[in-house]
Amino acid sequence: MRASTDLDTLADFFDRYGVALTSGDLPAIAGCYALPGLVVADTYSFSFTSPAAVALSFVGAAPDYQDRELVAAHARIEDVQPVAALLTMVTVEWEFLDSRGDAVPGERYRYLLRTTVDGPMICTVVRTG
Repeated sequence: MRASTDLDTLADFFDRYGVALTSGDLPAIAGCYALPGLVVADTYSFSFTSPAAVALSFVGAAPDYQDRELVAAHARIEDVQPVAALLTMVTVEWEFLDSRGDAVPGERYRYLLRTTVDGPMICTVVRTG
């Protein structure tokens, strides 16, 4: 098994993750993370060691997406860098669609993904802008 750099595989993974985020499907969001996992931003960092902790960390995201009327998310993959045998760093800019069909600017993240027998899993997320 090797780190996944295949754009179709990565796009499928981020499509699944985007659907889980915008629909508030906490178990599906948790299923996208390798454990333990880490989220890093300019002013905070947190880690989680269980699917329940992942789900809890995203509880506030679903109402935010609903308040902004975001109904779809698309990950525009900007860069893919193999890091190690099973690790890949992927830079993504999220593009959102609201309930009126208008594009909504998203945010940029770097995801450190681990390739598993079940496909890519998020180890670390870094918010980059």
